[in-house]
Amino acid sequence: MPVTRMSPSQRRSTRFLLIGGVAATPLLVILWAVQAFTRPGFRASFHPMSLLSLGDLGWVQVLNFVMTGALIIGGGIGLGRALEVGRLTRWASALIVAMGVGLVVAGVFVTDAGAGFPEGAPPGAPQMSWHGAVHEAGFVLTQLSFLAAGVVLAVRFARSHQYGWAVACVASIIGAVSVAALGDPSSLAPRLVISAALELGLVSALALGSLLQRAR
Repeated sequence: MPVTRMSPSQRRSTRFLLIGGVAATPLLVILWAVQAFTRPGFRASFHPMSLLSLGDLGWVQVLNFVMTGALIIGGGIGLGRALEVGRLTRWASALIVAMGVGLVVAGVFVTDAGAGFPEGAPPGAPQMSWHGAVHEAGFVLTQLSFLAAGVVLAVRFARSHQYGWAVACVASIIGAVSVAALGDPSSLAPRLVISAALELGLVSALALGSLLQRAR
């Protein structure tokens, strides 16, 4: 990954942003796992991650979404600085930032109770409220931004003959979409967690690659 010339202060701040990008994926997954297997009534194999934002301990998942989104935003800015300057790099950086914004939106505007969680919630699909609709819009923004960023990055890396990274971008798109779309509907919730990990994992991997390149 060719890097741009930066002042010492820019290098320090960029390194900080990239470290945050690396941390984003494990943060989301670890905090989900801790809650998924400790929150009373929550079934990791059935309940969507977003339902963890509800109830007395819902603030933990709200914070998880917001913090992860903020780290992805920073990672996108850091990658925009660290990668070789160009139109595709700027587009990729903006799209990664949009992924993070979608996560922050999904955190601030919580989903509606349903599927029997939290206790007292209706057993089936909820009636969507305005904040539930905004939550879904944040989710859609993250998904569309990831797909667009993956394509832009794949083209950008292919043009610079960094074929390993180009393949990684394409594989991330195929993997995330396949995991989310293929399979029994009853296993959708955990598959969406895996899909999210693949999506954010691409950003974390790129951030780590940039850090290692800068260290050399």
